[in-house]
Amino acid sequence: MEKIFTYDTTLRDGTQGEDVSFSAEDKVKIAKRLDAFGIDYIEGGWPGSNPKDMEFFERMRHVPMAHAKIVAFGSTRRAKNPVHEDQNVKALIAAGTPAVTIFGKTWIFHVKTALGITEEENLEIISDTVRFLKDNGKEVIYDAEHFFDGYKSDAAYAVQTLEAARAAGADVIVLCDTNGGALPHDVAEIVKSVRRQVPGIIGIHTHNDSDLAVANTVAAVLNGCTHVQGTVNGYGERCGNANMCSIIPVLQLKMDRRCVADDKLHMLTPLSHYVSELANLKHRKNLPFVGQSAFAHKGGIHVSAVMKAPLTYEHVDPSSVGNVRRVLVSDLAGKSNIQYKAQELGLNIDDASLQSVVDDLKALEHEGYQYEDAEGSFELLVKRNTGRFKDYFVLERFKVSIHRDSMDGSARSEAMIKIRVGGISEITAAEGIGPVNALDRALRKALERFYPQVSHMRLTDYKVRVLDTKKGTAAKVRVLIETEGETQSWNTVGVSTDVVDASWKALVDSVSYHLLKAEESATNTTELKGL
Repeated sequence: MEKIFTYDTTLRDGTQGEDVSFSAEDKVKIAKRLDAFGIDYIEGGWPGSNPKDMEFFERMRHVPMAHAKIVAFGSTRRAKNPVHEDQNVKALIAAGTPAVTIFGKTWIFHVKTALGITEEENLEIISDTVRFLKDNGKEVIYDAEHFFDGYKSDAAYAVQTLEAARAAGADVIVLCDTNGGALPHDVAEIVKSVRRQVPGIIGIHTHNDSDLAVANTVAAVLNGCTHVQGTVNGYGERCGNANMCSIIPVLQLKMDRRCVADDKLHMLTPLSHYVSELANLKHRKNLPFVGQSAFAHKGGIHVSAVMKAPLTYEHVDPSSVGNVRRVLVSDLAGKSNIQYKAQELGLNIDDASLQSVVDDLKALEHEGYQYEDAEGSFELLVKRNTGRFKDYFVLERFKVSIHRDSMDGSARSEAMIKIRVGGISEITAAEGIGPVNALDRALRKALERFYPQVSHMRLTDYKVRVLDTKKGTAAKVRVLIETEGETQSWNTVGVSTDVVDASWKALVDSVSYHLLKAEESATNTTELKGL
């Protein structure tokens, strides 16, 4: 299996993406995770450009790496500066990393327009910088900026810039599609041509402006590149960089190229989620390989086939990249979906009950319910249809009021609730920050007398979705609630034309689910003691 060197630039190129920001502490944490995963090179930032990057490099001096090399990034020397006096180059040395990456100009248009120098001066700048860094004991990775545009403009000169870097001692030459406009067939032909002319390790660095960054990276590897650059989740400027979470499994699982150790590949999905969490960005469900939807099946025909043979609708085993198969339940679901979910819940379900669940599910989804992200409510739906659920309480009435203080403009919500448990009625009231919070507090306050375990649950997220916006304030709304107990969290859903009523339905399911799980846990414990 051919070795492919992996180079992650999440901490530098990735941070140039809109809404992406990491503290120095975040960057240290991510570097450790990348190292544990088996990435070969971790580009930490541009030393001297900002205090955060300098802090990162200083801290990484004291963090042992098991596998990866930390890399400092910068540019070739300025045209008017002797290399040993260039502040950018001096900062690369001062960063104290074993490897450095510098970028230089390849495209004559840039040489003349951006730098305002001759082609020969540009070649000298590249040579001087690479040689100086090599003389200071650094492994040098040379990024040929805008290489594919430069090659199309003047192929001979573009290759000359690579030869200048190689002759000066560059360890790796990286071909960059900086504008992200290259196409796979162009990348393939150009890399093949470069491979014939330039010896040593050739790398590829692509951007996703044409939605082809991963495809272009694969084309480059097929034609001789053995060093690939990218970012976790494809973070990066404009449309992002090539996504390492796609590149690595494609190369390793489908092309017989080793990027990381086989026993590390299952860490890919957790790594992807970890980085998005530190970036404070919602993890994209539809990311290939690592997204929550990557191995999610919704259509009944698909689910039926996957239950017989996963290969029918899964191109790789989800566990190979640390992900899991998910079967979704919706109005597109057939009996296979319900059967699969029932098995996940540990339930045996007969054909009559199965059809009853399918019918109820489709009717409820027609009303606006959605169970894909409300598996707590779905489990209750199944158990109601199979006689495995009881009502723990009955609502007799509730009232919610909002009072605004005319003096300071503050608002206060109050909820009064009357419930019945068995033959006993309980009336309570509570204040809250908003009507739903007041109702939630009042409900649990009323139930604590009968079910003390409700004190161990808390609402952690609350989302409202307007379903038919053309009806304005008369529209139906769907409320999704996330609740957390001592050992797990769960989601429940409610739908109504009244947001408080929809919230009530979701709250009832949330409490009922918690009480059901507590009862099941107590029953299992008793049975085990009896053994």
